[in-house]
Amino acid sequence: MCRQIKAEGYTLTYFSEGEARDAVYCPLSPEEGEAVWELLPSPRPVLGAVGGLDWNRDLSPWPAPGAFGKGTDFAGKGGAFLTLLTEVLIPQGEKMMDFHPRRRALAGYSLAGLFALWSLTQTNCFQLAASMSGSLWYDGFLQLLEREPLVCPPQKVYLSLGEKEKRTRNLRLAQVENATRSAAELLSRQGIAVELEFWPGGHFQDVHRRIARGIQRIVEHPPCL
Repeated sequence: MCRQIKAEGYTLTYFSEGEARDAVYCPLSPEEGEAVWELLPSPRPVLGAVGGLDWNRDLSPWPAPGAFGKGTDFAGKGGAFLTLLTEVLIPQGEKMMDFHPRRRALAGYSLAGLFALWSLTQTNCFQLAASMSGSLWYDGFLQLLEREPLVCPPQKVYLSLGEKEKRTRNLRLAQVENATRSAAELLSRQGIAVELEFWPGGHFQDVHRRIARGIQRIVEHPPCL
C-alpha cells in the first residue's frame, strides 16, 4: 500500500504491508522510497519517504561553508525542518494511516545521515537511527556529539561507509572515515548499541541497497521491554 500527504511543500509517502510495528522515516523522493521498499526483506516496517527537501537547507544543523568551493553553502535550517517533520508531517501521516508504531526510526544517506544522528540530540521522537555514508565530517558535529547528551538514547544506531570514500582531495570529505569511527565510539560510550559496517566502493555506489541494509539492521534489533 502506498499513501501520501503533503504539507508546506513537502511530501510524506508511506509504503506498508501487513501488520508492521515499526515506522522508518527517511529523506527520499517517492520514487527512491519505492526502490528502497522493494529491497527490504519481509517482514518490512512501514517506510515513510520524505520528499521535497532542499538538502543543503533542510538537513544541515547550522550554517557552514559548502562541501565544494563553487557549491551552495549549508543554510543550517535543519531545526526548522525537524520541527515540521516531528510536529506536522509524522503526526498527520500516522493519523492518516491509523498507525501507532511501536518504534520510530530515522534513516538517511549522506547529509541525511548526518541529520539522522544530529536529530538524536534534539528530539526523543526516534528510538532507532541509521546513517549511511553520513556527512559526519560536518564542521562542529563531532564536538556537539561529545558535548551534548542525546535527548533519549536510541536502542540502536547503524553506521555504514564506503571503503573508498576517504580517498578524495577534498580535505573536509577526506575526514569522513575518521569522523564515522569517532561517532561510533562516542555513541558506544553512552551505552548505545552501535553497528559500523564498511562497504566496497565509494560514496555513490549501491545507495538504495545500503539504505535498505541500514533499515533492516535497525528494525531487526529487539525492542526494549
